[in-house]
Amino acid sequence: MSRIAVTGATGFVGGTVAAVLAARGHDVLCLVRRDPGPDLPWPSRVVDVQDVDSLTEALDGADAVLHLAIWNDLIAMYADRQRAWDGYVGLTRRVVDAANETGARVGLVSTDWVFDGTGHLVDEEEPPNPVNLYGFLKAASELVVLERARAGFVARVGGVQGLHQTQASGPRSQDCGFGYFVLALVDALRAGGRFTVWEDPDINCVATPIVSPEIGALLGLAVDKRVDGVLHLAGATAVTRRELALATCEVFGLDADRLDFGPPPDEARLPAPVPHDTSMAAGATMARLGATAHPIEAQLAALRAELETGAPAPLS
Repeated sequence: MSRIAVTGATGFVGGTVAAVLAARGHDVLCLVRRDPGPDLPWPSRVVDVQDVDSLTEALDGADAVLHLAIWNDLIAMYADRQRAWDGYVGLTRRVVDAANETGARVGLVSTDWVFDGTGHLVDEEEPPNPVNLYGFLKAASELVVLERARAGFVARVGGVQGLHQTQASGPRSQDCGFGYFVLALVDALRAGGRFTVWEDPDINCVATPIVSPEIGALLGLAVDKRVDGVLHLAGATAVTRRELALATCEVFGLDADRLDFGPPPDEARLPAPVPHDTSMAAGATMARLGATAHPIEAQLAALRAELETGAPAPLS
């Protein structure tokens, strides 16, 4: 098995990626900005992410580094664009330079928001055309890996659903993207309340959701198979928010009559455009990895199993 360094392992997706890789026998090392304390389940090393030498020393002996660390505040980044640029593009460049020094392969986790939202089930060859700062910074980070890394790949994800592995309660509220949508709905209906499914032409309303443990499994395959280029880690089903809500009620045994449908509140909107349809085709990626893209019902069943057991439930 491989020795894999992970940045962003204290975050929502990164923690699940680390958990899945470790469960599958990989030697995982979490690169962190500050001491995470004794509760982080995997070995960690504090690094100065502003310093290439510090990153290079941490990557010594690693076969790959999976880069998931970002400045995860899509509104605040507009107030401090220099920090945003450095937290995405600058950090990616430093990770790539350190990996080039040590011979580690780089895997950047990117987003379906690099697209403008006018396509449907776009494939891995579709050129990015971001419409907001987050998408732009991710697209620029992709170019750093694709053009600067000696060995590496970009893995786009979107509509990610799952549990937070390093916090008692992770982000579970609806936003203008698809992330966290399912558990926000489940929490509300299980508590006896109602849930308003946002529908609006100016938010992300179509995607190909995937559970976070599946992302971890597919990233492990990408490292093992030494792939390069652009990958789409996506579910097999393009769904609207309404369709995802109804499928969630079916799989989790919830009352769909307690769903409402309407626009988001003004305070939930970004100060920039949001891509409407970010669904991605993943056929070429799955062929390269020897894996299968799973339909939404299977994704939701895996999420229900994860919620019931607390353990990540990858499908691949």
